[in-house]
Amino acid sequence: MARYSIAALARNARSHHEKWPAAWRSPEPKPAYDVIVVGGGGHGLATAYYLAKEHGLTNVAVVERGWLGGGNVARNTTVVRSNYLRDESAALYEFSLKLFEGLSADLNYNVMLSQRGLYMLCHNEHELKDAHRRAHAMRLNGVDSEFVPRADLPRHIPILDTSPHLRFPVLGALLQRRAGTARHDAVAWGFARAADARGVDIIQNCEVTGIRREGGRAVGVETVKGFIAAPKVALVAAGHSSVLAAMAGVRLPCRSMALQALVSEPIKPVLDCVINSMTVHVYVSQSDKGELVLGSAMDRYQSYGQRGSIPVIEDTIAALLELFPIASRLKMLRQWAGVVDVCPDASPIVGKTPVDGLFINCGWGTGGFKATPGSGFVFAHTVATGEPHPLVARYGLDRFASGDLVDEHAASGIQH
Repeated sequence: MARYSIAALARNARSHHEKWPAAWRSPEPKPAYDVIVVGGGGHGLATAYYLAKEHGLTNVAVVERGWLGGGNVARNTTVVRSNYLRDESAALYEFSLKLFEGLSADLNYNVMLSQRGLYMLCHNEHELKDAHRRAHAMRLNGVDSEFVPRADLPRHIPILDTSPHLRFPVLGALLQRRAGTARHDAVAWGFARAADARGVDIIQNCEVTGIRREGGRAVGVETVKGFIAAPKVALVAAGHSSVLAAMAGVRLPCRSMALQALVSEPIKPVLDCVINSMTVHVYVSQSDKGELVLGSAMDRYQSYGQRGSIPVIEDTIAALLELFPIASRLKMLRQWAGVVDVCPDASPIVGKTPVDGLFINCGWGTGGFKATPGSGFVFAHTVATGEPHPLVARYGLDRFASGDLVDEHAASGIQH
């Protein structure tokens, strides 16, 4: 038996996986579909999956200009959480977190959810009061929350510098134990495989060059592979939503910004939770491979580049060393940036557009990955029924005309 296993292993090692079955098909586009989802990232793939699973719409195409999972779903820091202050945000992100908790079983694909807990550090009296306020608001919304005083933090996070002589001493932390991380590419691959199994066509390297309208209604998309017709077109392309919407004559109140992250060389396990500091301005976790995964703020200029800038890297590393001096000799391994849509109120846009048959899901800013399953679920409902899901009733495009905004900038320490 052992000899057979070794022989089989050797054959597979030489094969370079040529005979492994594909996880999903790579079909050519059909002339027409019931729904076209533009964007093959996490939100787009989740939308297609839930259209098929929850609404029975299987004649669906996901068109992606590059390769599946080559955008923001693979360019983030993998944090999932629901510790938001506003009622609307708390409900939506808690719904998404609950979907994450059952996602591996639902997709029959291990998304490697690790609910290791997230600590939001407090460095001044204002943040302490805000932490207690948010803890109470979260509990009222059914979201787990607890406050950890400074005296208890060394037991929870031994490598954290809690000296009272720091420039910004740590005074305590707001803890959400159910928060944590998930494997970003596994989320994309799981949704892709599950959607494909239900009949959804995933069409890669198929850039959309135009949105065709007839009589004020969207009737399909022009692509590098030709025209594809559909009575419903759903735009889910983070970072480039404004460009796509402009093809249909719709102007979005979004800016496109680069959001950077970087990882260190692997080290032994030293951090078994996620740390977020709004004052020192860094968030950090440790991957299963031992790398410290770091991020902080968006770049200070608008861009469609996936590179980022040196000043943000310098600020992020300086913040890391202020909280964790043991990292002073650590070498950085690699850096990347994703392009995110940012709305004036730091909340997403999910719903219909002024063009009949054209739907939009964008503006998640720095909170996109954690919302992946929830975003796909509610957007699929909106596209299938033509009416917004109750969880996103406040997130329509019309709020920017009425002024009824859902301001999350200061409310939740938006940065990742």
